[in-house]
Amino acid sequence: MSLGISVTGTGAVSSAGADVDAMWAAMGLGLPTVRQVGDEFAHMPVRILHAVDAEVAALPSATGPGTAGRTAALAATAAREALAAAGPDAEPVDPRRVGVVVGTGMGESGEHERRREGAPTSASADQPLFGVAAEVAHAIGARGPAVSVSNACAASAYAIALAADMLLDGECDAVLVLGAESYSRVALGCFNRMGAVDPLGCRPFAEKRAGTVFGEAAAALVLERTADARRRGAPVLAELLAVATSCDAGHPTAPDPAGEQAARSLREALESAGVQPADVGAVLPHGTGTQLNDAVEADVLRTAFDGRPVPLYSLKALVGHTGGAAGALAAVAAVEIARHGEVPANVDVGDLDPESRVRVDRSPTPAAGAVVVNAYAFGGNNATLVLAGAP
Repeated sequence: MSLGISVTGTGAVSSAGADVDAMWAAMGLGLPTVRQVGDEFAHMPVRILHAVDAEVAALPSATGPGTAGRTAALAATAAREALAAAGPDAEPVDPRRVGVVVGTGMGESGEHERRREGAPTSASADQPLFGVAAEVAHAIGARGPAVSVSNACAASAYAIALAADMLLDGECDAVLVLGAESYSRVALGCFNRMGAVDPLGCRPFAEKRAGTVFGEAAAALVLERTADARRRGAPVLAELLAVATSCDAGHPTAPDPAGEQAARSLREALESAGVQPADVGAVLPHGTGTQLNDAVEADVLRTAFDGRPVPLYSLKALVGHTGGAAGALAAVAAVEIARHGEVPANVDVGDLDPESRVRVDRSPTPAAGAVVVNAYAFGGNNATLVLAGAP
């Protein structure tokens, strides 16, 4: 069973590099790059970040020089790559039938922080925080719906769900889905106040994990109905088999310790995709490195897969927790895992938590079957994606 939706193009910008190929190569090397935040106003105990390299972040935005904030500029860079991959020589899609959906937790908060301190910035006092979708739509000439989704760290996974609905309802013929996030002082400050930043790095499922570490990133996927993609001669990189969402709303920031709704989104996604747990070849967990999130997710995975240790790829150990971009960035990584049929070696995070009993291999592992992506967020928002390699 399938939604009949394909991924025809992907793009990615992160601390791992300026494109998807660079990210895949970095996934194979397993060497995270984390650095001190060069912000004189970041008066907080732990000031580390998986930052996008300056030369990458400085790439000109498709919206024109000086007109886009840092988050929109990163998003536009990823969008250009995804669109170039989606069959530039294929029959074009009517711009009025192209939608843009962006998931971001903080939008252009960093630009407004710079504006308030008097630093050079593109932000004006009346510029909305969540204008990234409009910026990207303008940049690529899309004239369909342009929507921002902002439910924290599951934002871009929910954006994929919304894009799938747009395609299945016939509202659009193609949707560019993005997750985008850049450094903001308020986000890093809030996690410092909660004691949720690990000074040694993001170490999902590690025995001595002590929190997460933020990362800047933008990820893009072009989604089309499979029949339309084949008709116009576009490449099919992978299939989106299913999306499921749920919400436990148990606490403003902490996940429900029982994990009931997270388990529900995973179970319903697999059922909708017609995929048996035994047919899942890899999982990209949410895996933030925080104590409760990882413990709950490990329980959910053990239950869903009947105790079978499915190979995990812990992306956040490599590029940090990219906030609202995390779901889309993991989806791009899932497409690459499905295409290559391999789970790369995980970053060495030290001894794993013996209570988690998850499989986080430190050498490459074959990945045969569907690839699952989990994304969780503040407010108890959960989303699960199921993807598979091109048929």
